[in-house]
Amino acid sequence: MPSLPNTSPSSVESLILTTSTDPFTRGLDYLYGLRSLAIEPNMIEVMHDPMHRAPVATWIGSHIDAVNAQLQALVQACHDCFHPKAQPSIQIWAAPLAQSYKICGLCNLEKHPIAILVDVGRVIEQDWLALVAHEYAHAQAGSPGHHQDFAAALIHLCRGLAIDLPTATSDQEDFFRLYPACQMTANALAWWQGVNPAIVKI
Repeated sequence: MPSLPNTSPSSVESLILTTSTDPFTRGLDYLYGLRSLAIEPNMIEVMHDPMHRAPVATWIGSHIDAVNAQLQALVQACHDCFHPKAQPSIQIWAAPLAQSYKICGLCNLEKHPIAILVDVGRVIEQDWLALVAHEYAHAQAGSPGHHQDFAAALIHLCRGLAIDLPTATSDQEDFFRLYPACQMTANALAWWQGVNPAIVKI
């Protein structure tokens, strides 16, 4: 998947555009592009934070292509769990999501291709696949919420990706809202500045 391609403004909406080679400007263009893909623009707000704006944007401008390539490989692993005709059209982007929303990822079903944004700074790298699988299950179900169709898609993904299968629960939607469990980091924005943050023990 192309990341920050140098293309004309007439390109499809799935592309985040930049014409700059300066890391800070490139990263800032990326952040503003994410706002157009999020369910609500304010889900991406770090560019308005005077303390973190410059270091986060500069780090993104230099490293985001490699991060997004990793995420695209994880989406492909999810695709491989389904017949080609059953694979949803998906774009995936690493995104520093606003902490006030208290989420690690989102699936915007209103975009074409479907836009998945995941805050890879919030969870340890070993759990990126679990995070991507959760959001992919939303795309596969084709609707928001953690209902039966979502659960069926996620269980299928867990089998195919060798993720621990969920146990039975009386409150299915509440259970699947946080499944699979991911180990959280203590400071997501530290990761987005190239610092390896401490892990929160949960």
